[in-house]
Order: sequence, then structure tokens, then C-alpha cells
Amino acid sequence: MHKLTLAAVLLATTISGAHADTIRVGMSGGYFPFTFVKQDKLQGFEVDFMNAVAEETGDEVQFVTMGFSGLVGALDAKRIDTIANQITITPEREAKFAFSQPYVIDGAQVTVKKGNESEITGPESLKGRTVAVNLGSNFEQLLRELPYASEIEIKTYESNLAQDTALGRVDAFVMDRVSAAQLIKESPLPLALAGEPFSEIRNALPFRNDEEGKALRDRVDAAIGKLKENGKLSEISEKWFGTDITK
Repeated sequence: MHKLTLAAVLLATTISGAHADTIRVGMSGGYFPFTFVKQDKLQGFEVDFMNAVAEETGDEVQFVTMGFSGLVGALDAKRIDTIANQITITPEREAKFAFSQPYVIDGAQVTVKKGNESEITGPESLKGRTVAVNLGSNFEQLLRELPYASEIEIKTYESNLAQDTALGRVDAFVMDRVSAAQLIKESPLPLALAGEPFSEIRNALPFRNDEEGKALRDRVDAAIGKLKENGKLSEISEKWFGTDITK
């Protein structure tokens, strides 16, 4: 009887394990505090979030780091299954990918060298100035949609846009307000927020828009819903930001 019971447990474990998948999650590893490397360890809000999602779905997570501008191509090429790097939902992206429900609500923020926030007070003040954005991010598109976009010189960066702003090599940079505020809080760079956010952005996980991608999206989406209901998502947000950015 003992042997039969043990065999039944082993069989159940094998069957359960057979249904577990590995979700390959792409991220830059260089977008503090969402995804970054410290003491050779990948960490951040997105890392904790995806680990919590996998705990709900019963899957394993494999984090794949690369330059932000290469993430969408990697998803297209099936080298990863989704991207957890504050991907903003846009009509163009919705036409191409199957998105989960939003898990971060944020806004686009102008950030300047400390002392210049009285001169640059928001997007209207960017006319005739040079503004940095992360290469491949949605913030370049947001700037180009402004009615005076032709008067703004946009420079794209893989990294170091905050340093170049602090050094005066560009007049400002634009990223999400939460990241900008955390960067100012944690970094020794002389930076300041300039005005209020000028566009609401909703961040979600994109999946390939095929049968397999949408099935994975549905499974992950159900897990996100549970994390919202049980308070775990808010708890992760409070850990990294001291506030709930998920609502």
C-alpha cells in the first residue's frame, strides 16, 4: 500500500510538471527600478511581477536580457514569449500584438537638469530644444504627435540619457513619471521633474497575435487578475515605489 501511494504521488507530480511551461520574458535589465542588475542579480518591479505571475500559472520564468530596441524583434522572431519592460499599449502595437490587461498606469514626464525646471515647465517648453528618449520607446512617438513636434530635436539613446541631461548635452529627457521620480531619488545626478505628466500611459505585456500567443496571453491575464484581487500586485508596487502604480 505504501509503494502504491508513493507511486501515485510520483505520477501526479510528473503529470503536474508536464503541464508547466517556461515563459521566456524579455527585458533590458537597465531600466531602474523596473528591471536592473545590482551585484550581478537581475531585480526590480518587473522581475517580482513576472515571478508572481508564474507562481499563479504554475509555469517557470526564464528572463532574457538585451537592449530595449531589440525586444520587439526578439518577440517577433519567437526568441522570447513576451516583454516585461513597461511596454505602453498603442493602437499600432495593438494591431500587431495580443496584450494582457494593463498592470501599470503612468504618465509621460519631462525631466531636466536641476535648476532648469523653472525655465522648462513641461512639453510646451521643449520647442527649440534637444530632448532625449530611449531608443524604441513610446516616448519618441508621443513627442512626434505634439502639434509643435517639428520644433523639437529628438535624440534616441540606448543608455545614459539621464547623464547627458545632467551634463547639459541635451535639454531634457522624457520617460515615464514613476521611473523619472525614482531615478531622481536614487541617483546622485542633479535632475528635476519639469511640470506635470502630459500623457496617460497604460503598460501591459505583449504576446504574439497567433493561437499559441493568445493562449499564453489568456493564461497570464487570468493570473494578473488574481494578483490584483489578492493585493499581491499592489504589494509589489509598494515595495519598489512606496505607492500603488497599478491602478
